[in-house]
Amino acid sequence: MNKDEILELKIEDIGTDGEGIGHVDGYTLFVKDALPGDVVKAKVIKAKKSYGYGRLLEVIESSPDRCEAKCPAARACGGCQIQHMDYAAQLRMKQKRVKDCFTRIGGFEESFIDSVMHEIIGMEKPWHYRNKAQFPVGLNKEGKAVTGFYAGRTHSVIDTPHCFIQFEENDAIMEAVRGFIDKEHISVYNEETGKGLVRHVLTRKGFATDEIAVCIIINEDKVPKAEKLVESLLGACPKIKSITFNVNKEKTNVILGEKTEVLYGSEYIYDYIGDVKFRISPKSFFQVNPVQTKVLYGLALDLAKKDTDLKNLTVWDLYCGIGTISLFLAKEAGHVHGVEIVPAAIEDAKENAKLNGITNAEFYVGAAEDVAPSLPKPDVIVVDPPRKGCDEKLLATILKHNPPKVVYVSCDPATLARDVKILCEGGYTLEYIQPVDQFGHTVHVETCACLTKSGH
Repeated sequence: MNKDEILELKIEDIGTDGEGIGHVDGYTLFVKDALPGDVVKAKVIKAKKSYGYGRLLEVIESSPDRCEAKCPAARACGGCQIQHMDYAAQLRMKQKRVKDCFTRIGGFEESFIDSVMHEIIGMEKPWHYRNKAQFPVGLNKEGKAVTGFYAGRTHSVIDTPHCFIQFEENDAIMEAVRGFIDKEHISVYNEETGKGLVRHVLTRKGFATDEIAVCIIINEDKVPKAEKLVESLLGACPKIKSITFNVNKEKTNVILGEKTEVLYGSEYIYDYIGDVKFRISPKSFFQVNPVQTKVLYGLALDLAKKDTDLKNLTVWDLYCGIGTISLFLAKEAGHVHGVEIVPAAIEDAKENAKLNGITNAEFYVGAAEDVAPSLPKPDVIVVDPPRKGCDEKLLATILKHNPPKVVYVSCDPATLARDVKILCEGGYTLEYIQPVDQFGHTVHVETCACLTKSGH
């Protein structure tokens, strides 16, 4: 196979990044924007020995799962990888992906996974579900400000005046920011030179409280004509309760710097998941889909207390973030110990415990695998690790402490299956797998699994 060759092929499967997978004479080609069931014409843009990457030129025959993407920028933008796939088909694909990870990586029998795996819980409304946007700011060819996502695998900003997965007020806020930049001749940050003022715009909405926060990330110590910016934002969206700016002068992909200052209102807004209240600052980690987060964390709590009276028991919540799961658990458990490596997240967790009058949850800063050995012996362990999964030392610590139950919340079914295999080799039994769709029109899927130890 050679670069620039044009091929016709049938797409048979879908990859982990949402690309279609087809074969020509045993050679595997990954084609972005193609779906299983499509017959496509594609141009080879990168050719390796046994596989390559192609650009979709034409859909000759459409997959029955193909639909019209709502967003005109969907194909160029890196935000939604599978908006052109019918939502029911997205759910089937995610269900299959979780199952495939458990059979292929976890080494479990397909019939066993079928017996413990439940049908994915999809969204009732898979549009405008995100409560947070982090839009980079750029300039178009005419020198006008643009905001949107980066194009896939690039740092080119795709102008996205209307985003169908962000909360609806976000469009008006971004329009106000772009208008302010253009009207007041404010400079925009250039990654190559490190010059220019405005880098990103971060917005958040409390879905339960209807409060909105806006944070402008800049490359200097103050915002010029700040009063006009505030006036413009409040005119565009009266729900705004917090306008801040954050200073980031580093040449880095990290969006937020250390210093945040308030221009209007408070540094914080509030939101609820279920009946638990959370204080949210620009730096707070908070799940971006609060409706499905309630489903996911409610499920984690239900599994933790299934056939188990948590009232007098000790629960560990490892990788606890701002204490979201911990505070859910604390309403039922005797005592909860939350561990998180990010100090700011632990400060938020402590504040959120105070906010809710919860006194039976303690929080610790540090790597979960380092802090866990010093905690009181657990009766239940809940883990919600980042995409890379649990650290090997942490899995060894879980096996050493040998609690009767482990509840594992995961954002990557591949690392989940890997870690569950290790726990099962250490004597645990996989009892339950529940996929949950938190990120419609993307390839990501959350999964909650429950393991128990016989003999307890």
